[in-house]
Amino acid sequence: MHPAPSVILFTTLSGLGFGLLFFLGLGMPDVSGWVAFVFYAIAFGLSVGGLMASTFHLGHPERALKAFTQWKSSWLSREGWCAVIALIFMGLFAIGAVFFGQRWGALGILGTLFSLATVFTTSMIYTQLKTIPRWNMKLTPAMFLSFSLAGGALLAGQTGVAVPLLVIAAMIQALYWWLGDKAFAQSGTNMGTATGLGQRGAVTAFEPPHTGTNYLLREFVHVVGRKHAEKLRIISFLLAFFVPVILLLLPFNHFFALLAVLSHLAGVAVSRWLFFAQAEHVVGLYYGKR
Repeated sequence: MHPAPSVILFTTLSGLGFGLLFFLGLGMPDVSGWVAFVFYAIAFGLSVGGLMASTFHLGHPERALKAFTQWKSSWLSREGWCAVIALIFMGLFAIGAVFFGQRWGALGILGTLFSLATVFTTSMIYTQLKTIPRWNMKLTPAMFLSFSLAGGALLAGQTGVAVPLLVIAAMIQALYWWLGDKAFAQSGTNMGTATGLGQRGAVTAFEPPHTGTNYLLREFVHVVGRKHAEKLRIISFLLAFFVPVILLLLPFNHFFALLAVLSHLAGVAVSRWLFFAQAEHVVGLYYGKR
């Protein structure tokens, strides 16, 4: 699929933001006053900034509020509700920490649960799509959640938790790539099943359906060279996991900590680009692109 910058920013920033809110709600770190203000400003900035970025990919951003009415059937609507509820609970929790130096535990627990639920519902927007076999796997939610928790622990300065979570996220990412590369072929979808003519023998396209490009080709058929993708995977893996883990295992240094966060952020962004760019939509079969 076409890797729109707005969706890459959304999935990268909001995942880190809600991951940080998750740990802040648990009192990790247990901060108050201006220190708490800085942590919550970063968390809310990433979360809200990511959510706002997602609206730029909509054809009519002004209609985004209508999505909240479809919560019974739409994962996008459920994501919106979970995000709003999480931000409300964590906003109240932040007021207690910043202005009163108190931890209102019940609000923190509710905030952590809905922060995690927001990341999960985001992942389900993609997981539910059977037309994209690479996304239609149980590992998709696992990848989103592991990235969010690892990045959140890193931003929260929880080194003892961040290192194992980064290792877990790295393993899930590697497994996701390995299984994802085989997902389209294993789905059994081909020109024959797409047209319903497969029982008559092999089906091939006589001519391309269009002489030029169109919306479907621009949005759903994005081909990435194998060698190009492999290089980007290595870059993503090194930046998102290897470099941060190495820096965290060194004696603590504020510069190393900042470098670990920036490296992880860049690596996740590359991973998200690949997540969309390598998503083979079955509509590509119609145009002979799969």
